[in-house]
Amino acid sequence: MKLSVWTYEGPPHVGAMRIATAMQGLHYILHAPQGDTYADLLFTMIERRDRRPPVTYTTFQARDLGKDTAELFQAAARDAVARFAPEAIIVGSSCTAELIQDDPGGLAEALQLDIPVVPLELPSYQKKENWGAAETFYQLVRRLTQGLVPKDRTGERAGRPPSCNLLGATALGFRHRDDLQEVRRLLDAIGISVNVVAPWQARPSDLRRLPEADFNVVLYPEIAAPVANFLKRSFQQPFTQVVPIGVKATEAFVRELAELAGLDAEDALAKAYAACASRMAWYSSSVDATYLTGKRVFVFGDGTHALAAARVATEEFGFELVGLGSYSRESARELREAAQGYGLQALISEDYLEVEQAISEAQPDMVLGTQMERHIAKRLGIACAVISAPVHVQDFPARYSPQMGFEGANVLFDTWVHPLMMGLEEHLLGMFREDFEFHEGAGASHLGGHGAGIAASSLSSGVAETASSLSSGVAETASSREEFTRSEPASPAPHVHTDSDSIELPSSGAAFVRGQERVNFSREGSLPEASNTSSASDIAQIHWTPDAEKELGKIPFFVRKKARKNTEAFAAMQGISAITKDTLYEAKAHYGR
Repeated sequence: MKLSVWTYEGPPHVGAMRIATAMQGLHYILHAPQGDTYADLLFTMIERRDRRPPVTYTTFQARDLGKDTAELFQAAARDAVARFAPEAIIVGSSCTAELIQDDPGGLAEALQLDIPVVPLELPSYQKKENWGAAETFYQLVRRLTQGLVPKDRTGERAGRPPSCNLLGATALGFRHRDDLQEVRRLLDAIGISVNVVAPWQARPSDLRRLPEADFNVVLYPEIAAPVANFLKRSFQQPFTQVVPIGVKATEAFVRELAELAGLDAEDALAKAYAACASRMAWYSSSVDATYLTGKRVFVFGDGTHALAAARVATEEFGFELVGLGSYSRESARELREAAQGYGLQALISEDYLEVEQAISEAQPDMVLGTQMERHIAKRLGIACAVISAPVHVQDFPARYSPQMGFEGANVLFDTWVHPLMMGLEEHLLGMFREDFEFHEGAGASHLGGHGAGIAASSLSSGVAETASSLSSGVAETASSREEFTRSEPASPAPHVHTDSDSIELPSSGAAFVRGQERVNFSREGSLPEASNTSSASDIAQIHWTPDAEKELGKIPFFVRKKARKNTEAFAAMQGISAITKDTLYEAKAHYGR
């Protein structure tokens, strides 16, 4: 273990809590000290649920360690069963309680309750949240299906539609609620009924009905793969391999469903398209979308979403993948195999600083990642879209916003493309900042030469009233602050390097207020990397003249940082200490060859 200000996954008991919260009629007895109840906030504040998770904490304190904490646990378990009347309970320890080595499973069995008790062994110092969720789901299914006999499905389907189970959706999952709805639309369209959805809103009694389905649909392998494999071994139920994220994957998913259900694949695909049409394929091949072709993208997230995003980005959007990684060590093998296919080395890491360094070195146009990658991209001035948990409250929208299926493909297009298109719009606004017609002193262009006068006269009365209510000193301060934040200096001060400028170099002037994103200004669509032959000390001696800084400000903000870096490397190679406008264009010609 190590101290960190950020973690991609919580301890495994948080994964167990995700399963308990997703289900109904299940209660979690968690042996935990006072203070470990913080996990409630993940569901009530971030996921915005209208009720607390079904968890009872023993909440022992330091003074209880000298007493019998086992009796404290048993009392909490008896009270919870009497109060909530669950169909089954799961029992376990938090990472802190694990150290005192009580046995929650044995203690709960000793109570001889009249409901199933499922003990959880979740090694908090070796495993993480997703593993904890998968293990909890597996133990529940294994315990509650004991004694059931595999069904003979030979000739059984006559007179009834094929059926399946939907496995893997949990609480606190990234768009799990909406993905379920979209996948059910596909299944309804092609004539496949749903037997059980689990763990999402399933009851313990529903888990006993899992073997009745003809096959299983695995939506999130990091959660559902152990259960799907268990059901295949124990009840001969096949399961799907394709995760339907993106148009091509959704088509392959429908064909796989048809094969498992004994239906005609082309007929099933036609029905699916008729019920859930996608506009993403047309948009991504339209003239407007050619602006996106070749954009460099870095992907990081859980295994399922990272693999899917890499495939969609390269095969359906025409992006260039410059980085692929995940914090899910359980998916490391699949990530490494996929990365080799893209000519990359997969980044498997739980260290957000290592991820930030990899993104900075890759210089992508956009980052597809988690909430942490959103922060990293903002720091580096790069466009970003969130594709995977962990996420914050804004990624649990009230609206319908799936990632799976044909409608999910539409959502992906909007989510991924808009940050890039808005970047172009900001560049155009900056480009015409000093234009005679569009500068801030000019009025609206559609009002012709009278725009400024009309705007001034319409505001005069309000300004007069405001001015009369303010002291001259406050008004002067507000005016100067507004001038500073809204206008660019006429003669920017020359930029002089310090040792701290080795990664991200600041620029003067308001045009640089928002952060920069890498873009290229060569014809081929990719700006070559600067040579590494110049030393850091050489670059540290370089400064920019005012005319060069002004000219640099005309370069699109999403390429400006790369242009600055390459120009300084070129100047160091040439032994130039003062970068002028001519030096800037000489560097452009040098790297554009």
